[in-house]
Amino acid sequence: MKKFFLPLILGFSLIACNSKSPDESEPGQVLPAFAISNLDTTVSPCEDFYQYAIGGWLKNNPVSSTESRWSSFNVVTDSNNAKVKKILNEFSSKEFEKGSLEQKIGDFYKSAMDSSKAEQLGLEPLEPFLTELNETTEINDFVLLNAKWKSYGIGSFNSLYIGQDDKNSAQYITHLSQGGLGLPDAAYYTNSDEKSIEIQNAYKDFITEMLYLVGEDDAPQLALKIYSMEESLAQISMTRVERRDPDLTYNKLNREELQTLAENINWKNYFSTMGLMEVQDVIVGQPAFFKGLNKMLLDIPLEDWKAFSKWKLINTYASELSSSFVTLNFDFYSRTLSGTEVMKSREELALRKVNGNLGELVGKAFVERHFPEESKADVRHMVENLRTVFKERVRQLDWMSEETKLKALEKLDGFTMKIGYPDKWTDYSSLEISADNQVQNMMNVQKFNFSKMIKKLGEPVDQDEWFMTPQTVNAYYSSSQNEIVFPAGILQPPFYSVDADAALNYGGIGAVIGHEFSHGFDDQGSKYDAKGNLANWWTEEDRARFDAKAGVVVKQFDGYFPLADLAVNGSLTLGENIADLGGATMAFYALEKELERIGKPKPIDGFTYQQRFFLGWAQVWHMNMTEKELRKRIATDSHSPGEYRVKGPLANMSEFAAAFGCSAADPMVNTDSLKAMIW
Repeated sequence: MKKFFLPLILGFSLIACNSKSPDESEPGQVLPAFAISNLDTTVSPCEDFYQYAIGGWLKNNPVSSTESRWSSFNVVTDSNNAKVKKILNEFSSKEFEKGSLEQKIGDFYKSAMDSSKAEQLGLEPLEPFLTELNETTEINDFVLLNAKWKSYGIGSFNSLYIGQDDKNSAQYITHLSQGGLGLPDAAYYTNSDEKSIEIQNAYKDFITEMLYLVGEDDAPQLALKIYSMEESLAQISMTRVERRDPDLTYNKLNREELQTLAENINWKNYFSTMGLMEVQDVIVGQPAFFKGLNKMLLDIPLEDWKAFSKWKLINTYASELSSSFVTLNFDFYSRTLSGTEVMKSREELALRKVNGNLGELVGKAFVERHFPEESKADVRHMVENLRTVFKERVRQLDWMSEETKLKALEKLDGFTMKIGYPDKWTDYSSLEISADNQVQNMMNVQKFNFSKMIKKLGEPVDQDEWFMTPQTVNAYYSSSQNEIVFPAGILQPPFYSVDADAALNYGGIGAVIGHEFSHGFDDQGSKYDAKGNLANWWTEEDRARFDAKAGVVVKQFDGYFPLADLAVNGSLTLGENIADLGGATMAFYALEKELERIGKPKPIDGFTYQQRFFLGWAQVWHMNMTEKELRKRIATDSHSPGEYRVKGPLANMSEFAAAFGCSAADPMVNTDSLKAMIW
């Protein structure tokens, strides 16, 4: 998905001291809000607050062999999964009415658990696709076949989706963007350092082995051709930093202009093949990519393109096929790229597939059993507290003109919120699920979701739609809808609890709320107005001052080296770093406002409420990670590693230095040249 929403993180690490495996976690288990054992008091908080606040947790929670990282996010997700597992076992052990929520969930889980059926079927579920591909004799028919396959979620040489128009947020529009890569990012193909070359060679071997499995005798030669085609696509692709900028990726063309840009695709037929009959205008994310793709379609032989699409088909469904495919898929994507040594159990993988494909259905059952409604009211109160503080700070800014301040306040007033779960659930009545064919179930889900998506074109924007499931431990801000969303999965102990003291709750969920608010005012979110439209509401002078302040954040994070030979990319992570800084700052002052109302507490566990706030923030981000996973995330993730999400914001905050008595010479206090403060 595009920058339509800016997810807070790939996975929250929540405040916990629990290293149990998923099987040891009881459904509904309450995790602790804070544990002294998480600390490492041999280190000064002013020297290295990350180590001080969570060094004990890091020591006691190594990455297990089935993971590439281990964090509080994993702990809380496992707690949720234990609850989901109980639901799945119940629904899969009984007979339910055909078409019911229970039947769909239970049968999908049974099909995912049926390893013997997967072995029996082998490649059979993909044979109709392979036959269709083999019978294609013209490049135009090949292009249309790729359009048809999109409804099955099969990878192609480009991406397409229906989403809001960035400059007219009240309507949906067709979006086209670059695609076609099997490695995580274009940089994996273009980098020439030793580790990148090692991954490139491993990827070629992976393609070769997969092609051997489907009976290709000349697999090594085909693998080299496929890799070369992906490499060519990578060379004409935008970088991740470039793709963060909505001004660069908003290129609105009518169908005639699109046809001129890429004339070797009959776009009218392409769209109609997918069921998009009335496409008039299109947002093209990367025009240079489609210009280059147009030339590739002319220059590269059809047989090579067919090999490319065969690879995309196999790679899309490899994890659903027999064990030979599953093992190869794991070996490359999990072991080689992320450093995970051991595959999860069939049960754990099946649970993940249900969550990933029928997540909203599962979420409906989840919240009925495990989400206390009183949490909604409390979190809404915190949101309004944060909104009030943000407004106060905007009014006090000395670098922003009154004209721009009025627009910023208008945007803050326009923020809406969703908490817990959708008010309107998706209707899954047309989705067919059986208990005996996992691949077909996956295809049915893909076709259901694709059909739901293309039906949006020409319809009013659905303001009730969610882009995360209720059981997800995460949150997001939607720039196009100017809204913040907090699923039920995150609104629970230890990250948030109605029984925890205000300092921990504001250091945890309060800072997350502030983070999401701040996304509306980060380097890219700030380009959208109160109605979610990509429109400039800044004076030229104010924008220049903002960009200068953002540049200090880039410089600060460029100076962090998680590995000796690899720095954080301050430009790629800028939006998240601004949101972390803004979120922690807003939440701190929202806590002060709340304590004015309820009274200031005495120290707890020897810590003042100010100190507990910062300890709560630090424990949100504790995580251990394999080196391979760390390298991958630095290359592809818009979020900084957890250590620097703690150190980075706090080193800029005088409130942190005051809470722990740090001096200007301490490492946790930035020098004036690196001290960043925007909101």
